[in-house]
Amino acid sequence: MFDNDQLRSFLAVAETLNFTRAAERLGLSQPTISQHVRKLEEHSGRQLVSRDTREVRLTDNGDAMAGFARNILAAQDDASRYFSGAAMRGRLRFGTADDLAYTRLPTILRDFRQLYPQINLELTVSQSDQLYRRVKAGQLDLVFVKWVSALQQPHNPEGTEQEGRVVRHDHFSWVGLEQTQLDPETPVPLIAYPSPSLSRRLAIDALEAAGRTWRITCNTKEINGVIAAVRAGIGITVMPSTLIPEDLVSITRRFDLPPVGEVDFTLIRNPLARTDVVDALEQAILGRKLNAANR
Repeated sequence: MFDNDQLRSFLAVAETLNFTRAAERLGLSQPTISQHVRKLEEHSGRQLVSRDTREVRLTDNGDAMAGFARNILAAQDDASRYFSGAAMRGRLRFGTADDLAYTRLPTILRDFRQLYPQINLELTVSQSDQLYRRVKAGQLDLVFVKWVSALQQPHNPEGTEQEGRVVRHDHFSWVGLEQTQLDPETPVPLIAYPSPSLSRRLAIDALEAAGRTWRITCNTKEINGVIAAVRAGIGITVMPSTLIPEDLVSITRRFDLPPVGEVDFTLIRNPLARTDVVDALEQAILGRKLNAANR
């Protein structure tokens, strides 16, 4: 069984190729780092590090040990988090805008449930404005919604001011098929959520401000319906640029469509909810890159 302190010291040397910098990274003395590496070499029976007056480099066995060290330490950290988190119990009512399911959020929620198996996670998927009203009414503990960015004029549900914690900043794009064609003399065929809807409202406002006519060619309550209608060539839609599926494209510049605006993916919490369980999920989301799942 390898010693964790020795593995961490060796891994710091492997990543910096410098004993002094490795010591500074771990807050240890250089002789301690050297001792840990020497003992690890004795334990493994292999030379792991080669050094002279000019450079430090890993041997082939050192490269292999670096991979093992990362896996061993990661597994032990996961086990420690799991068993410390397992003691946390409670109910957590979480709501998310449905198109955020196209990010890594499902994976984050799966890992959260494994890490905190005693937390009863209840998931609600809906439109952002509806989720906002429910968290304000005390019906949800934490919501993850699309919010008009604080970088531009607030345009939030119920005329509220900007609030919550921003996870990612993005901008809206007009989205369609690669082969989409739009006649500037005819109404823009718009695929949208039913009213009220943030993206629908901003799209219509942008078109009307630019003097463009429009018509709704598809009303759908779910992001899968929006994407299916776009793929069928029924019209175009508005969505955050980072959530555009790989088989669809931004057509904003191609047809001189008006800019729709900036958007923040934002966490809003119920101040009366249990702080510890809400903090746990909020940190799980903030601590992971929220890339699009198909990117």
